[in-house]
Amino acid sequence: MRVSGFTLIELLIAVAIMGIISAVAIPMYTNYSERTYRSEAGADLFRCAQALERFASVNFTYQNSADTDADGLGDADVGPIAGEICTPLSVRQGRYTIAVNATVATFDFTATPVGFMAGNGILTLDDAGNRGWDQNGDGDTTDSGEQTWEY
Repeated sequence: MRVSGFTLIELLIAVAIMGIISAVAIPMYTNYSERTYRSEAGADLFRCAQALERFASVNFTYQNSADTDADGLGDADVGPIAGEICTPLSVRQGRYTIAVNATVATFDFTATPVGFMAGNGILTLDDAGNRGWDQNGDGDTTDSGEQTWEY
């Protein structure tokens, strides 16, 4: 009588092959996810900039677009973007915080990664459309590769 099945060696070879595939696939997937979430934060910055432009067309200023008391209404010039102006997906998902620094005639947005995205670089966008990516988070976007959003 012949018994069919896998030998221990065959099973160990299959497990080793799966381990090698996992060692390659998981970092690639993680890198892809991080780039996707960074792209989402960049899109949120553009949406918030458009919303802030609409806000300024009514109020003739970018001021009072930050929400410092978490009630959703603008009450300051520097801080988290007010919910009445925009509600970014990357903030709702807990991947980034988006802050605004506004004056009468200018604004700057900063998207700072939080949670599992922490350490993935800070994205910036200003009223002139200038984009920046402080990839290493040192506060200086003049390092090589940090002048624009690169995914």
